[in-house]
Amino acid sequence: MDRKQKTLVRLVSVVVTMGALAWAAVPFYDLFCRVTGFGGVTQVAETESDTILDQTIKIKFDASLERGMPWEFKPMQREMELRIGETGLAFYEAYNPTDHVVAGTASYNVAPFSAGGYFIKIECFCFTEQVLQPGERVEMPVTFYVDPEIVTDPEAKFAKHITLSYTFHEMDLADTDYQAALKTEKTTEIN
Repeated sequence: MDRKQKTLVRLVSVVVTMGALAWAAVPFYDLFCRVTGFGGVTQVAETESDTILDQTIKIKFDASLERGMPWEFKPMQREMELRIGETGLAFYEAYNPTDHVVAGTASYNVAPFSAGGYFIKIECFCFTEQVLQPGERVEMPVTFYVDPEIVTDPEAKFAKHITLSYTFHEMDLADTDYQAALKTEKTTEIN
C-alpha cells in the first residue's frame, strides 16, 4: 500500500470510529443516568423501603405539556411531606378537551439532580402510554419513596425538598390502538 492509500484507510477508520462512538453515546449516557441518578433520572423498585427514618423531606409536584399537546395536565396536590423511606402516593390529573382520541407519554425529572438517584418509583403512569378519549378526565397515580441512603450522600443529604416534574408529549396512535379507541368510542355512543 502506498502512502495515499494508508492515509485514506486511517481517515476512514477515524470516521467509522467516531460514528460508532456517536451512535453508542445515547444508550450509554441513558444507562449512566439510570444507574447514578445523574440529571435527575429516578430509580425504580418493586417494593417499598425496609427502612423509614424520623427525618422528613418535602416533595413538590410539577406538570407541563409539550408544545402542541392538547391535554390539560396538573398535579392534584402541590406538595407533601414524608419521612425518608416512607411510601408516598400522589395523583396527577389529565383531561382531553378535544373531540378526538389523543395518546401521550410522560417524561419526568427530579430536582435537585443530586436527589434523582434516591427518588424511587414503585408504580407510575409514566411507565406506559396513556390514551384519553374525547372529553375523558383521568387521575393517574405515582407511588414512590425517598431512599434512606440519601442522608449519607455528601451532596444530596442537604436537600430540604425534591421536585418531581412531568411533561406529557403527544404520541401517534398505532393503527391497531387507533382502531381499538374508535371501537370504544362507538360502543360508548351506542350505550
